[in-house]
Amino acid sequence: MNDNLKGACFMMGSMATFTLNDAALKWLAESLPAFQVVVLRGVVATVLILLLAQVMGVLRQGIPAGDRKWALARAVAEAAAFLPFVIALQHMPLANLVAILAALPLSITAAGAIFLGEEVGWRRWTAVCVGFIGVLLIVRPGTAGFDGYSLLGLLTVVMATVRDLVTRRLSRGTPSLNVAVLTSIAVTLLGVALSISEPWRTPTGLQGGLIVAAALFIVGAYLMSIMAMRVGEVAAVTPFRYTSLIWGLLMGWLIFGDWPAPLTFLGAAIIAGTGIYTLLREGRVKQAIPARPGRGPR
Repeated sequence: MNDNLKGACFMMGSMATFTLNDAALKWLAESLPAFQVVVLRGVVATVLILLLAQVMGVLRQGIPAGDRKWALARAVAEAAAFLPFVIALQHMPLANLVAILAALPLSITAAGAIFLGEEVGWRRWTAVCVGFIGVLLIVRPGTAGFDGYSLLGLLTVVMATVRDLVTRRLSRGTPSLNVAVLTSIAVTLLGVALSISEPWRTPTGLQGGLIVAAALFIVGAYLMSIMAMRVGEVAAVTPFRYTSLIWGLLMGWLIFGDWPAPLTFLGAAIIAGTGIYTLLREGRVKQAIPARPGRGPR
């Protein structure tokens, strides 16, 4: 098995476990206060990440002084993205929310051009615009099928874009696990603050087991996404992020009995298609730059 195939497998595994985590949170929020679930899962996940960082010998390295403000900003942005996500997750079909979140790579491409001055040619701008049409087909504002919680899904994409732009400010010497610890703590503290007004309930054995499982899913997904990027080439591995659409559809149907409308399928296909095109085009542009200096991406 070559490195790109290994990376693709890790990425598909990451998307599956991310979606399993989302499904677990959604199922638990039907019987327990949502932010209580966030707190309990966050505590378990933080402990697991701390243990991993200790075992891998990176915990003692901490976060370099020059990166601390960026790591903190990233943690705040992650918490800001997680809040609308949790609310939307409770009220939206899982597949619909996953499809909206699939627009994140397109959003990052646009934001990188606008705020970081990255060169994006007309082909990728066209793909971003077409991808946004796919998002509109899912959200369907102003129609009978409009779900206001879809706007929270879009807000999640916006804040996740901010998070990923901030992540680019981190130096390569900053251990990813240490950043993950800080991020997990921030999300957990947000859950604590928002759960104060909720009446806490004692989880059953099944609920407790599922909370632990959700923590394992999120940590496993994070590790596999890192391994995917380190083992394979970015252009070859990243398109497999869109397998999350398949997992969202299957889990939404099997667990919650949700089956998306035809327009949602069409919108998801457009987002996936334009996203994959953008990633492949970016890879081609990067390969062409050394051979053709001075030529901008298209």
